[in-house]
Amino acid sequence: MKERMKLILDAFYGHNSPDMASRVFGFAAGIAYDALVIAPSYSPYHLQMERFFNVTTLREGAYHCGYYLENADLKLAWIKSAASAGNLIDHLASCAALSFKKLIFIGAVGALKAEFRLGDICTPSYSLSGSQADAFLIRDSIRETALFEKVEPDKAFTDAVIALGKARGHDIRRAGVFCTPSIALEYLHLDEIRTSGADLIEMETASFYLMAELLEIPAIALLVISDNSASGVPLVGRTEQQQEYFNERKLTVFPDMIMAVAGMR
Repeated sequence: MKERMKLILDAFYGHNSPDMASRVFGFAAGIAYDALVIAPSYSPYHLQMERFFNVTTLREGAYHCGYYLENADLKLAWIKSAASAGNLIDHLASCAALSFKKLIFIGAVGALKAEFRLGDICTPSYSLSGSQADAFLIRDSIRETALFEKVEPDKAFTDAVIALGKARGHDIRRAGVFCTPSIALEYLHLDEIRTSGADLIEMETASFYLMAELLEIPAIALLVISDNSASGVPLVGRTEQQQEYFNERKLTVFPDMIMAVAGMR
């Protein structure tokens, strides 16, 4: 853990219980977790992880939930959070005192270019920060900005995950990601967002990789294409056939890759 993260946690815990992971999510401090999964909007039950794990619901709140997943080989802590950079930062900070070997982000992502198809699985080659929450995380003064800062994941670990996916029959595409602070308002600014050169748009991966760097934990974001503003595939209002294919992709690839990445040595 980097010194910046220690300063953040000292201030955070100085005004709150240091036992945040247990009080907020129900996680036991004495467990060495193979991975911490954070998935805005996705619980383990959404991905039918009970096919592969004993899933225990630890806490269910209005906008955050904690789950413990265990099988013969793996122990996973799982956070379901509300969307947005701020929520992701807060929830990962709450779990920073846990012992975990990997960080895995699971989410949906919109495409900005027609070459990306519904159900494609992607991982960021970089994420452009669109939220002032990231400035609170990495800047000394909140008067400074981190807007449009390019956040790059660890290339070696990303390469290893992509190779692992390929060996398991999954084509994981690298793509540039723009991180928007608002879904409803992104459409008004799509032309300007596209000038950034980004391929995809979602809300949290810049913050996810910034947190992973501060925590000094190997991390990967796995994203499924849920819509495409360039080719007219909607986020809300997919056809029955589109919805079935989208569900099949996320229910097949995500569980397999979560287990594979968590088991990496």
